[in-house]
Formats: sequence, structure tokens, C-alpha cells
Amino acid sequence: MEILLILLAVCMLTAAIGPMLRRRRAGRGLQLVSPDAPDAADPAHYGFVRQELLDVRLPGPDRDLLDVWEVVQHTQDWRAASQLLAGTPKEGELRLQRVQAFAGAASLELAQQPGTGGAWLRKWRAESPKDAGAAQVHAEFLVQQAWRSSAAHADDFRIILEEARTVCGEAALLAPGDPVPYITELAVARGLAYPRPEFEQLWAKVIDRAPTHMGAHLAALHYWCEKWHGSRELADEFAHAAAARAPKSSLLPALPLFAVYEHLPEVVLVQDFYGSAVVSRAMEGALHAVHTARADNPMLAHVRHLLILFLVRGERWAEAMDQFVHVDGHVGALPWTLNGDPAAEYAVYRALAVAGYEANGGSPATLPR
Repeated sequence: MEILLILLAVCMLTAAIGPMLRRRRAGRGLQLVSPDAPDAADPAHYGFVRQELLDVRLPGPDRDLLDVWEVVQHTQDWRAASQLLAGTPKEGELRLQRVQAFAGAASLELAQQPGTGGAWLRKWRAESPKDAGAAQVHAEFLVQQAWRSSAAHADDFRIILEEARTVCGEAALLAPGDPVPYITELAVARGLAYPRPEFEQLWAKVIDRAPTHMGAHLAALHYWCEKWHGSRELADEFAHAAAARAPKSSLLPALPLFAVYEHLPEVVLVQDFYGSAVVSRAMEGALHAVHTARADNPMLAHVRHLLILFLVRGERWAEAMDQFVHVDGHVGALPWTLNGDPAAEYAVYRALAVAGYEANGGSPATLPR
């Protein structure tokens, strides 16, 4: 009986990873070889950034944010952060990303220096209590602290999220019309298990202020997922409804791909799962979104990073390489950030894409840039 179970496990593992490691063409296929072997595909030949230099902080470049963060980190003075957020419009996606980045930096500091890390944020709130940016960063900081340091449903988890809920309300009062406090509260709603009518009231406040906000839709999608307070069907319905009403150049048509990702099986038993109709439609929607979106859309990199996972697993090497060209250098996005070493995870997929691209006749000279 034990032998049968072992054989079954081997078969399941082969079905799950086999397509990623094998591509037949003229009797040849992908093989794992030593990096210094003559036939090894080398991402460096394409000008890609070395793994140890990949930036795990952001999904894409934001030089202003990084410059300000270096000042804050060096001086522990919050004023540069305040000025940057004050000059970041409440419309669009960038403000939410910068709020999340500052909150994440403070949370990481506190983890590295318990009791003293993130002191600049505490001073910011104390010295400028009417600063909307400070309140927004504080609320997001509390959310991230809850999710990172506490088990869901534990008492301290709920206490931190209740505090975050209060600060979200304060931030909303300080910046009428700004969707960020309500978007932050969507994560609170998920953790505190808001009843659906209450969650829908919160969602109405978000879309009243930012009806096409991709970051907001991604935050709401989590609530409707099977692992939280919805189901695969409800998440799919939410994602497709948003995609259907998306205006031109919106990234919302990519939302169904995120819904598929949130419900990926732990082990894929169907060999052509990534070529199935459901997955293919979601991928095509995301590809259409990235091809029509504005190049300066801050959420564009998020969609490209997730597309890479699906394109590589679907052995669509040339399309995957096109996405790598656009995002390489930054890996601070799903799916890589769920791994303990985002840069290493990203580098594995990049190496697979390069190997598959070359196995099918591609080369640095044939890759459009």
C-alpha cells in the first residue's frame, strides 16, 4: 500500500511540473543543466539584471519614492515623506502604492529593530496630527503589522485591525474624497470578517471615489475569494463584472487572471491546465489590458508580473520574454513576494523562459525591445 501511495505521489508531481521542464521541438526539449554548461541559457545575454541586484521593494521603478525613502531612512525625519504624499494626487493608483510602500518600510524597520524601528512614523503622527498622509500611512502600517505578525483570528490580530479601522476613519475625515482610507479598510474588512452588507457599503464608498481603481479591485477581490468570505464563483463573478464595465485603457480586464490565481489548485493534475479555456481567456484579457494601458500606469507592472507566471507555466515563451523585458529589475509584486526569496523565485521563472525561448529558435537578436 505504501508503494502505491509513493507511486501516486510521483505521478502527481510529474503532472504538476512536467510541462514546465519539458518542451518538445524537433525531438529536443528543455533540460536542467549546470549554469556553466555550453548549452545553458544565460539571462545575462538578454541584458537582464543579475539575481542579487533585483529590487524586491517595488514592482516597478518609482525614483521619487526611493529618493525620499533614502532621506527618511537616513535622517529619520518624516517631512520628506509628507511632502511627497502631499504632491501625489489622490486620483489614480500611485498614492495608494506610495502609502503602502512607506507603511511597509516602517513595518520592516520595526521588525528589524523591535521597539525603536519606524520611530519616524510615530513622530509624524504626533507632530502633524492633521496630516492626511500620516494618517493613511499609519492605518496601512497597522494593517500590515496585523497580517505579518499575528495569526488570523487571534486576539492580537483583531485588536490591531480594530485600531486600523479607527485610524482609517480618521484618515477619511482628513481627506474627503480620497479613496485610499477606504481601500485600506478593505483589508480590515477581510480580517475582521465584515458581514456582506457592511462590506458592500464600504465598497460603495470606494467606487464612488475611484470606480476604476485597480488596486481597490484587487483588495476587494480577496474578500470574495474562497479562502476568505466568498467562493470561486463569487470571486469570478466580481472579477468579470469589473472587467466588463472597464473603460478603454483600464487594467480591469486583467482582474479575472488574479481571480484564477487566487484559486489555483495546489497540485495541477490536468496536463494542459494552463492552456484550458478558463485560464486562456483570463490570460488573453490580461494581455489585452497591458497592451492598451497607459505606459505610466503604476499597476501595469503588477499585471505583467502575474502574467509571467501564467505564460511560463503555459509554455508561451516569447510572450513571457516580452513581459520580462518590461519589468526586469524589480520583483516586489505577486507572485514573487509570497516566496521567502522573491528574487530567487523570479530568477527561476526567468531562466525557464529564456531556456524555452531559445529551445524554440529565439535569441537576444530576435527579442523585441
